[in-house]
Amino acid sequence: MPVNVPQLRAFVAVVDAGGFSAAADELGVSQSAVSHAVASLERELAGPLLVRAGQVRTTVLGERVLPYARGALSAVRGVEEVAADVAGTLTGTVRLAATPTVCQGLLPGLTAHWRESFPHVTVRVFEGDSAEIAGWLENGTADAAVLVDPPPGPGVRLAVDGYRALLPRDHPLAGEPVVDIRDLADDDFLISPGGCEDRVRALHEPAGLRFAPAHRVRDLATLISMVQAGIGVTVLSEVSRPLLPADLVLVRVSPRAARRLVLSGPRDRPWHPAVRALAESAVTQLSRCPLSGERGTAWRHVRPQCAHEC
Repeated sequence: MPVNVPQLRAFVAVVDAGGFSAAADELGVSQSAVSHAVASLERELAGPLLVRAGQVRTTVLGERVLPYARGALSAVRGVEEVAADVAGTLTGTVRLAATPTVCQGLLPGLTAHWRESFPHVTVRVFEGDSAEIAGWLENGTADAAVLVDPPPGPGVRLAVDGYRALLPRDHPLAGEPVVDIRDLADDDFLISPGGCEDRVRALHEPAGLRFAPAHRVRDLATLISMVQAGIGVTVLSEVSRPLLPADLVLVRVSPRAARRLVLSGPRDRPWHPAVRALAESAVTQLSRCPLSGERGTAWRHVRPQCAHEC
């Protein structure tokens, strides 16, 4: 039997999901069906594509086949999208990648809005750091991504996300309208390594402060809990606001700093038609319901027509 689309889809799903069971859940089929599809593809190609012992990973053959499999599936999606576009109906699955703060603070509301506005489009969210999501968009693992401060190119700028000091509500500076970064030097500083660390470090440099965090924690929830427990303070982006408990506050920090959140499709191939619709809808939704708790600040939205200026 020649190589077919279900075989390639199963192979790519196992690689992306990290295992046969997770791939079966992703595809909505049984695990045995995924195993059979991958095994039949391996027979057709006369060699193993995956190492099944321990954590599933690609063999040398699998690594070389993978980009072609992704390309074939992308072409199939393109055919389906053209047909849907001609019929005037948006359908299909959009794989959307974003950083943890965006996934937790911004996307829940947007995905609920998209589900209502585009009932035949399924949005699957993948969480990663800035470098990972850019790579996923480039290699076809993701159809779209919310990029942080990307270089000029196609994309819809959702917002300018300002940075804020995160403090316990009973902290002496919690009631101030603005907190100078130097005023936080008396507290232990906490940081979550990743895409925002360079921006937080840059806040310290103009003030002549040495950036020396007392604790580094990877998980955002842990970071918030440590501030809540009085272990220290930190600086977070405004998009984190919906995640905060009532006994913590975000206070504008000086010098000011912000990041651009841009919803983009791939740079080197046509966008999934649904991605453009989701992007335009997101800008409209955010302009009606800004996430910031501060009136008239933090979130500034632009029309999709201005997207290519990002």
